[in-house]
Amino acid sequence: MNREQPNNPLHGLTLEKILTQLVDHYGWTILACEIDINCFKNDPSIKSSLKFLRKTEWARAKVEKLYISTFS
Repeated sequence: MNREQPNNPLHGLTLEKILTQLVDHYGWTILACEIDINCFKNDPSIKSSLKFLRKTEWARAKVEKLYISTFS
């Protein structure tokens, strides 16, 4: 059953799209200052960051919160 989520600002966005937009907006250096995780500090890449964020719920929540506060 397909249910609309009109109150969810992340509805329809993939984690990759969220991360890419944040990197384009802030850059890796500022993003690492905003969210203090090593995958943004040491040799950052979209691929390695996605791998970490998919496994680590607290880090993903911080990324989603920053996305919402930045783009909403």
